[in-house]
Amino acid sequence: MLSQNLAVVAPELLLAVLAMAFLMLGSFSSRAMDGPILWATAIVLALVGLWIGFQPEGAREAFGGSFVSDGFARFAKVLILFGASATLALSHDYLKRNDLLKYEYPVLGILATIGMMTMVSARDLIVLYLGLELQSLALYVVAAFRRDSLRSTEAGLKYFVLGALSSGLLLYGASLTYGYSGTTAFAGIGASLQDGHVPLGLLFGLVFLSAGMAFKVSAAPFHMWTPDVYEGSPTPVTLFFATAPKVAAAVMFARVLYDAFGGATTDWQQILVFLSIASMFLGAVAAIGQRNIKRLMAYSSINHMGFVLMGMAAGTEQGAQALLIYLAIYVTMNVGAFAFILNMEKDGKPVTDLASLGLYSRVAPARAAAFAVLMFSMAGVPPLVGFFGKFYVLAAAVDAGLVWLAVAGVVASVIAAYYYLRIVFLMYFGEAVDGLDGRMPGLHWAFLGASALAMLLGIVNLFGVETIAGAAAATLFQ
Repeated sequence: MLSQNLAVVAPELLLAVLAMAFLMLGSFSSRAMDGPILWATAIVLALVGLWIGFQPEGAREAFGGSFVSDGFARFAKVLILFGASATLALSHDYLKRNDLLKYEYPVLGILATIGMMTMVSARDLIVLYLGLELQSLALYVVAAFRRDSLRSTEAGLKYFVLGALSSGLLLYGASLTYGYSGTTAFAGIGASLQDGHVPLGLLFGLVFLSAGMAFKVSAAPFHMWTPDVYEGSPTPVTLFFATAPKVAAAVMFARVLYDAFGGATTDWQQILVFLSIASMFLGAVAAIGQRNIKRLMAYSSINHMGFVLMGMAAGTEQGAQALLIYLAIYVTMNVGAFAFILNMEKDGKPVTDLASLGLYSRVAPARAAAFAVLMFSMAGVPPLVGFFGKFYVLAAAVDAGLVWLAVAGVVASVIAAYYYLRIVFLMYFGEAVDGLDGRMPGLHWAFLGASALAMLLGIVNLFGVETIAGAAAATLFQ
């Protein structure tokens, strides 16, 4: 039995052992090993992602069903691992230029990734909380990784204080859920529902659980940490926050609602509808006045999470499939966009002011064109892949009878298109400025170009992601 359990959690165990090994290696070696440790970590994460991606189909459970490796979890883990791997690979040049290249960074990245992988496989509230806290504790530290920066320290402190509050809400919700259902297992919680409705006490537990998880996905009105943390953290850390943790939190949220409370969709659907609308419109409107591109990307992520929650609110297999498709497209777009933002420099210093992009197309036309494609895709302009991501969640909402929510999503998307297109306008028609002069390493060029090409070429069949996501979503409803 133990060997079977260990076989299911083998990827997480392997990464945990490697984290300890790299920690010891970094502690007892010179600074010259910091770079190789980072590259080794990025490669290992990518290889583990491939390993999980090629695992045989079917659900495997461990530790009495509290941990599951099914298609839904494996799809999310592949996204998480490749997002984390890309983040570390793109981080190297930035960290080296700014004297931040230390072995602690990749080690913390591995530990956060293990926490995320545990979150998406949890089928018990205790396991879920353990994964969530492992991820959060590592992210608290990397948010304040630039210790000589007041803004970075402020970002880490804000994230820690508000993260502790959200964890408290989630833990309180878990205790209420346990108190009224008599179990922390998702299957047992689902069995305690009465005729498709949540008893009043259990409903309070669901509300607190939802509030805690909404914080992790940066959903309004629990978004208050996002702009400050995105702006204050070093840019590679901002990229990390914008990709893998969002996937983990969204998939964890979906598994809790579908697995534990799937028999009472009408009771939690209204919570998600509110979170979705608030996130879409706050992210769309608040970003309009931003002049810092990292804060703009923070509000952009809030807006995108609103669309993710729309797919989740459908409460159907089609909605779960749309959620996974949207997350895959979202991660790809953000990796490419931040490959560009990481190299926004002037005289060797990072620049985040949007005005610095004035007529950038004349300085680096290919770079500007690739970034413009990503901005159009984020705005949902057809026929780019970003449009299809929104199309799938809107279609899922309409088929679930949430037509007015889909209409609200279209309106929010139109509003949000303004600030994405403004960036394109600045690069091609803005005022000429003595702006950016930073070079772009070949690896960054590869990520930027590949992401832009994916937005263009993926319109054929989404590279098969639709089929894979459909099969993954089906495992959640078996």
